[in-house]
Formats: sequence, structure tokens, C-alpha cells
Amino acid sequence: MLKRLFLLVFVFALLAGAGLWFAVGREYKGFESEAFVDIPNGTSTAGIATLLQQTGVIETDWQFLAARALQSRAKLQAGEYRFDRAMTPVDVFGKIARGDVFYYELRVPEGTNLFDLSSEVARLGFIKKEDFLRAARSPALVRDLAPAASSLEGYLFPSTYRITRRTTAQQVCRQMVDQFRKAWKQAGGSGKDVHKMVTLASLVEKETGLPEERARVASVYANRLRLGMKMDCDPTVIYAALLEGRYRGTIYRSDLDNPHPYNTYQHPGLPPGPIANPGVSSLRAALRPAETAYLFFVAKPDGSGGHVFSEGIGAHNAAVRAYRNGQAQ
Repeated sequence: MLKRLFLLVFVFALLAGAGLWFAVGREYKGFESEAFVDIPNGTSTAGIATLLQQTGVIETDWQFLAARALQSRAKLQAGEYRFDRAMTPVDVFGKIARGDVFYYELRVPEGTNLFDLSSEVARLGFIKKEDFLRAARSPALVRDLAPAASSLEGYLFPSTYRITRRTTAQQVCRQMVDQFRKAWKQAGGSGKDVHKMVTLASLVEKETGLPEERARVASVYANRLRLGMKMDCDPTVIYAALLEGRYRGTIYRSDLDNPHPYNTYQHPGLPPGPIANPGVSSLRAALRPAETAYLFFVAKPDGSGGHVFSEGIGAHNAAVRAYRNGQAQ
């Protein structure tokens, strides 16, 4: 009798276990489309189960609770999760226990400035433009590198960053500054005046998109600095107008006459700080300009993005006329 009872209990337990595993070990056939589930900090297992059921990731909340019973020691992690295919409740549980949160890609092209960046960050949908600008205008993250910096302009390195919905504006800035530190070391900037070199690199970055020209552009500015000439850099005029909130899409005479400190048509030497965030190629060019006697350059009229470099004003004026004639055709 006892033997039969034991056998019945064993069979019942076996069937119950099989039923439980069938419930939590098979994919949910009702899964319809991509779903995002945002799990706040402190959410209970039952709360997570409810969220998963409401978004159509699992069929019933008890399936997730059963998966938890099978993995009682696992720690569930807060964050935003993306589900793009049908999964078993056990696999869903495992994904959250591993913390496989969804990452957004933030692409930062070379030559972007704080204003460009704030728009790109805001486009992600979870960091406000004004919050990013507030964080980027604090130079605290680079105080050890560049005591003269008044913001993080120039130090938010162009790259592709993976961030989550819970990433703050300050954390985004820190990632970019950390990447800048690596790039600065890679460019061979140890022992140099960081702020001066990054400022020069930002001018180079904004003046040409051709890597093969950057060392020559840097040489023009290095030569002008040595001779005490003004930089006469158009992008600094634009940046001054941006800082004042009055850039109109092109440069006007009033912009050239603007006494703003960043306007290098009005003030000798480099501007007070970077006007954009340069890539490693421009950093290298600023650190090691080409050895030339060039003092001028102007865009080629062929639309190639290249420039004509000149040592004297006569040759430069001829190149300017060629450019204007080419534009008029």
C-alpha cells in the first residue's frame, strides 16, 4: 500500500514538474511585435511579471513567477529591455537577470559643437537639450587637463556611444571626455598645452574635411601665430554668432565686425577656447603641423572640398578670384 502511495506521489510530482516546465519552457505563441519594457529601480518580481504580461512578452504573470521559483537566487536588474521575438518565460527571466538592457547609439561626428550635440542627444528622447547643455557647460571634468577651459567644448570626443534610457547628461559627458583622454594620448599630446592644441585642432576640423589637408591648414595657423597675425578664421565668426544666439546661416559683414572674443577677425591669436570637438586626425595636425610657409588658403572652385594654399597675398587674391569666378558659373 505504501509502495503504491509513494509511486502515485512520485508520478504526480513528475507530472506537475513536467507541466510547470511546459508552462515556463515554451515560447509564447501570442507574441506579436517588438516590445520595450522599462523596469524601474525597486520593482518587485510580481511587478515585473505584470509589466511583461501587459506588454505581451509573456502570456500570464504566474509563468514569470514560476521561472523565478526555478531560479530563486538570481537578481533581477532594472532598466529598459527590448524583446523582438517570442521567448520562453525562462529566457525572459534570464535576460532580465543578466541585465541585457537595451542600448541606444549616439553618433557624434567630427566637428560637432555643443549645440549640435545637444540636439543629437535630445533626439534620443530621454535627455533634454537644456540638461545636456547645462552639463556640457561645466568644465569640471577637464579641470585637471585644461584649467583654462570654460566648458567641455572640444573635449566631447567624436565617436559612437552606447547609452541606456537611465544614462544622465552628466554620464554622457563623462563617457565622451574619457574617450577624449584616450584619443589625446593616442595623438601623442603628452606634455603639450592641451587647451591651446585642442583649440587649434577645432579650427582645423572646421576648416577642412579632408584628412590629407589638416596638417597644412594647421601650418597656416601656426605660421600666423608665430608672426602675430590674426587667424581670420570664418568658423570662429560663426561660433561667436552661435554663442550669442544670432547665427543666420551665413556670415554677414556685421558678423565679421562683431567684437566677440571668439571672432578671430577682430582679435589676434587663437580664440579663448575650442569652437567644436575635433577628431584624432585634427588633434595630430595641431600637434604636428606641416612645415610650410603658407599663410593663406581658400576653397577650390571645383566643389571637391579641397583648398588652394598660398604663401603670399598676391597668390591668395588670385585664388580667391578663381573661387568667386567658379562660384558665379
